[in-house]
Amino acid sequence: MASPPPERRFKNPAIFVCDIQEKFRPAIFEFDKVVSTTTKLLRAGGALQIPVYVTTQNRARLGDTVPELQPLLGPALANADKTRFSMWIPPISAAPQFASTPAEVAIVGIESHICVTQTALDLLAAGHRVYVLADGVSSVNRDEIPIALARLRAAGATVTTSESWVYECMGDAAVPEFRAIVALVKDTALDTKAALQGLLGTPVSKM
Repeated sequence: MASPPPERRFKNPAIFVCDIQEKFRPAIFEFDKVVSTTTKLLRAGGALQIPVYVTTQNRARLGDTVPELQPLLGPALANADKTRFSMWIPPISAAPQFASTPAEVAIVGIESHICVTQTALDLLAAGHRVYVLADGVSSVNRDEIPIALARLRAAGATVTTSESWVYECMGDAAVPEFRAIVALVKDTALDTKAALQGLLGTPVSKM
């Protein structure tokens, strides 16, 4: 009897890219590390066909999403501008993906203690599972980051890393996309190490 085809661990994953805009580049701590992690995550999302939702904060004043990410945002289901700090705005919250089944949402972007935090809290209140990727979020003030991550962990979000979340999405090395993801992880290994060291400095469990 043939074995059943492998199934992914996550049934309804989504990627949220929060306000990674050009005007923030000189102000945000380790901004380039946030961009590199988001680049890896979007490449993985493309391979796994994971829906992507993107926002900008007051785009007219603060600029568009950085050019490094633009080529990877083609399939984004929402690329919305906002004045609210939370990404959980009608163009996104009304998406069919969130209508009935809880989603497993990975969040990257800025700032950890403002827009990322309020997005995560709103998603949790709406019944979704939230994964804040610690190697892909930052703030102007470095010391805000561990405080925000600790608060979100206490509120019910899972604080993890981009690599961990992507592998958890798959859940099984037999899924067809596994080799493409392994190749991506190897290709971005140095960037991943730099992001972990630059943004965290200490293990996430000690924050």
